[in-house]
Amino acid sequence: MSRNLKATITAVLVAAATLILLLFLNRPDAPEASDRAVPVDAAAVPAELLVRDDSHRLSTAPDGRVTFVEFLDFECEACRAAYPAVEQLRSEYAGRVTFVARYFPVAGHFNAENAAVAVEAAAQQGQFEQMYQRMFETQTGWGEQQVSHAPLFRQFAADLGLDMDAYDRAVADPATLERVRSDQRDGQAAGVQGTPTFFLDGERLQPRSVDDLRAALDTALAR
Repeated sequence: MSRNLKATITAVLVAAATLILLLFLNRPDAPEASDRAVPVDAAAVPAELLVRDDSHRLSTAPDGRVTFVEFLDFECEACRAAYPAVEQLRSEYAGRVTFVARYFPVAGHFNAENAAVAVEAAAQQGQFEQMYQRMFETQTGWGEQQVSHAPLFRQFAADLGLDMDAYDRAVADPATLERVRSDQRDGQAAGVQGTPTFFLDGERLQPRSVDDLRAALDTALAR
């Protein structure tokens, strides 16, 4: 495959993902839908509900001034659509913004909690980001199905070269599920009702586009 063809395919995929994200963020039932990336109200959510000491940081800014938090569900199609945009923002704002991922499996998604437990089990071996990425990159193959895909998630762990005995123990350990549900409880206390839900420095954003998220980050950095 030529370099030009690869670049064209990549551009098409990015454009398609952006369009999907826009459609989901603008759907009538989206709790995040609004005209601008603005907070729901003037009061910021308590910091301890959004970022805990054990929260998973995808990227960390040395100065710690600006923190972007996403409550996500690995089976959520809107989260998958947002995934490449978040990855792009992580690249653009590397070293300036801390990006935090919080679990928020939605009850209506059969494998959402299984997926989160698998990611948390991988996180215990230092592979959170790798398993996080694998979930979104493969979601179309296992999402929206009423059968457990825990064996598939175990195969993802094996593909990453994890210690499988340790992985199996972590998946079976009630503390791993409790770690997932503790994120979920924080989200509920912070007013999260659907996914993805984004917070920037304690304020819930209501973006209609990736540019809205970018503008919000630029504003926060300029303060």
